[in-house]
Amino acid sequence: MRVLHESFFLYVLNHIRSATWTSRSRNAVKLPLGIAACFGCCLLLQSVALAATDQDSVILPVQQQQTKAADQDTQDVKLPRWIQKILGKKTKATGPEEVSNPTPYAETQPTTPFYLAIPGFLQAPYGPPSFGPPFGTTHLLGDWGGVQPWLQKRGLYFAFDVYEDLAGNVAGGKKRDYSVAGQVGSTLDVDWEKLLNAGSWSKDLWLHLLVVNGHGRNLSRLFGDNSNQVQQIYGSRGNVIAHMVWAYFEKSWLDHRIDWSMGWIPTGVFFQNSPWVCNYMNVWLCGGEAPTKFLTGGRGWPSGNIGTVLRVMPTKQVYVMGGLFAVSPHPYNGGISGWSWAQDGLGKLSTQVEIGWIPAFGRDHLVGHYKVGVMYDNSRYSHLYEDINGNPWVLTGQPARRESGQTSLWVIADQMLVRHGPGELNGLILGGYYAYASGQTSQINHAFVAALMDTGAAWKRPLDSVGIAFLWASFSRSAILSQEAAAGHGLSLPGANFGVPYGIQGHESIYEAYYGFHIMDGLSIKPDFQYINHVGGTTTFRDAVVLSTAVNVAF
Repeated sequence: MRVLHESFFLYVLNHIRSATWTSRSRNAVKLPLGIAACFGCCLLLQSVALAATDQDSVILPVQQQQTKAADQDTQDVKLPRWIQKILGKKTKATGPEEVSNPTPYAETQPTTPFYLAIPGFLQAPYGPPSFGPPFGTTHLLGDWGGVQPWLQKRGLYFAFDVYEDLAGNVAGGKKRDYSVAGQVGSTLDVDWEKLLNAGSWSKDLWLHLLVVNGHGRNLSRLFGDNSNQVQQIYGSRGNVIAHMVWAYFEKSWLDHRIDWSMGWIPTGVFFQNSPWVCNYMNVWLCGGEAPTKFLTGGRGWPSGNIGTVLRVMPTKQVYVMGGLFAVSPHPYNGGISGWSWAQDGLGKLSTQVEIGWIPAFGRDHLVGHYKVGVMYDNSRYSHLYEDINGNPWVLTGQPARRESGQTSLWVIADQMLVRHGPGELNGLILGGYYAYASGQTSQINHAFVAALMDTGAAWKRPLDSVGIAFLWASFSRSAILSQEAAAGHGLSLPGANFGVPYGIQGHESIYEAYYGFHIMDGLSIKPDFQYINHVGGTTTFRDAVVLSTAVNVAF
């Protein structure tokens, strides 16, 4: 279903294009100029924000910052008083000491540093083991004229978010093209203790709901890459008004040392994830890491799974987490809309286990996240190369051999090297991960990422973020042998869980760089650059260059 904001955006974009260009020979310059226009608007808003920033806002030493409220260094544009009277003041969170982090979507979500206490849901930073919300608790429109405090007093936390991304490949690939993609998302988090005013049984009992409505074309598919996604958000999300992403209950005990969740859950929200991954646009990183989230038993955002997760934190720095999920044999979990939970064939199970260490070194609390995990799916999957007799099924026509079980392993690590302010992301951070999947049944069996991130603290923009990353993946021997056999006999190349290739695959590398402008609370603009080497894992097309600019508004 096409939505209003998509139609209006495309109408304006097409009107500008038709009024400016008439010759097809000038197509190559359209996207760069569009990106440049978005970037120019970004710089203009940035200038306004800088001019309006409180001149007394400075970066204090870490020990002093930890005593300040979460609203310092917000970099917000100062609104006229009459608008401020309508919107009201920001609601200050209560409870443990809180700080603000630079986040992927500019919410400046107040969080509790884990080295002070194991945080609860709304005080948690992004990513496990804290299970933070996707859109935070701060809003572009303040407290909505008093509506937000009224709701939150009754245990209802509501957020509404709009994300739009203009992206295109300016060089290389199958063809040059562009895509305007995005989504509207809404979350509702219910604190049952406040809502029901009940006894101790309802303490730290929550219900979490998230639905999205998306639009746009998959740019990677357009320029010939069926194995990777250069856009963080794309597609119609089931071509429905409200695609169900998650709906689950969460209950904590012993000051959050034990946390249990049950319901409709994307596995990547809890497992093989970290607070920084969605700073980057590439989907091999955001929403759970590849190749695990492309396996049927580990599907991540926006696909949920019927399942349960138990996390135990004996100390503030160590956790053990396990999950059990139903495995859907269908192309979409819960149907294309995400609402059809009672699908047939849900007899198999996926088990995930992750152990994490979250140290904070020295007096500056240099935070690290070190995680190792494994997934095992007891379903049966077709071998990518061998038939029932051990020969290439692509040539014999015999049924592919069925493999019992599918395994994936991952190791994720990041470490803050230099701290600029309080919180888990306020500093220079080095991170990366390695992941493995069974090559007999997964088209990609090895993936590696190295990333370096920082904030804009050096130029007095502490809530801005900047980062570079290198992503690499290799295709399994079984997939390559099957492709070589088909090519040698003039047959169509077979595909698997990473799509149908345009040539014999080997490996694919992506180089990414971004800068996130925090314009004001709830408003961010992020230009991004990606260079794709071996598009789709082949040498069929020239290396591609993708430019994009994403705008996110958390109302």
